[in-house]
Amino acid sequence: MDLTALDLTRDAALLTAQLVDFASPSGQEKPLADAIETALRALPHLTVDRYGNNIVARTNLGRAERVILAGHIDTVPIADNPPNVPSRLDEDGVLWGCGTSDMKSGVAVQLRIAQTVTEPNRDLTFVFYDNEEVAAHLNGLGHVAEAHPDWLEGDFAILLEGTDGEVEGGCQGTLRVILTTKGERAHSARAWMGSNAVHKAAPILERLAAYEPRKPVVDGLQFHEGLNAVRIEGGVATNVIPDACSVTVNFRYAPDRSAEEAEAFVRDFFTGCDIDDYVVDDHTGGARPGLDHPAAAAFMAAVGGKARPKFGWTDVSRFSALGVPAVNYGPGDPIFAHKRDEHVDTRKILAAEERLRSWLTA
Repeated sequence: MDLTALDLTRDAALLTAQLVDFASPSGQEKPLADAIETALRALPHLTVDRYGNNIVARTNLGRAERVILAGHIDTVPIADNPPNVPSRLDEDGVLWGCGTSDMKSGVAVQLRIAQTVTEPNRDLTFVFYDNEEVAAHLNGLGHVAEAHPDWLEGDFAILLEGTDGEVEGGCQGTLRVILTTKGERAHSARAWMGSNAVHKAAPILERLAAYEPRKPVVDGLQFHEGLNAVRIEGGVATNVIPDACSVTVNFRYAPDRSAEEAEAFVRDFFTGCDIDDYVVDDHTGGARPGLDHPAAAAFMAAVGGKARPKFGWTDVSRFSALGVPAVNYGPGDPIFAHKRDEHVDTRKILAAEERLRSWLTA
């Protein structure tokens, strides 16, 4: 298979296989970005811009609305022993390989719509961005939003992350804090000469164990919050009383809370615990579902089914911050994302392509 050029005349399933064979772990997206740019510049109905390894292509037909179709082109690292690239199509129509679900099947749908829908009923913006699978400050969509916010102007956005062919509205916010307790070192045979920082962290864990999750309904979708210890570190040696202990806590919160409200809730939650240091390690806000927007309603009518909430964080949050309501919709099954045996049902890829085409040409 030619790994220097993309053939957009292939159906979305075959194009997904070609994209998977274009290995693009985070930080190594340039060859794929080059191929996407070249393929899109060959389409006369699109204006194409590039910023780093991020490609933005747009129609400019003067339509009343503009819809954004967005997807990241990076994957997690390729598995070894055996590797999960190149792709493999089995007799049941299941495509196997790194990125099949997350989210090169969605990117293939974007590219097919870009190639085949030359006279859409809404103006279209296609966004292909890098470094989604790594630290938030590297995220290509974030870089484009900072440097060229006008490229991302629109009325409604669809992030083609894997949702198994269902619409998932909004996303949860995610807040990570590190709570540190301090004590005094001593020989474990003379523990009374020191102060055990690990023991001092016990009230933090007890409070977390007793946490009752909030389940608010936001724009008709019920979210489920979570507050959990995800890491605990402490100890010097097996014969030393530890003088420091840190508990990392992750708060996944519903999008009816602002970022400030989420931080205030977590601080208040631990009031009374003997904490020596409290650090916000990472924080990205959520996004409301946005299903009340007319374009979203029309989209839901076209794809069918019933919307469900997004349990997790996705880049719809970045669109929400720009004032663009957004949903998640893609053919990949998120259960298989990042797994060694990652795969996608090609029938769902073709169905997603057809549903989007119907909506954009009706």
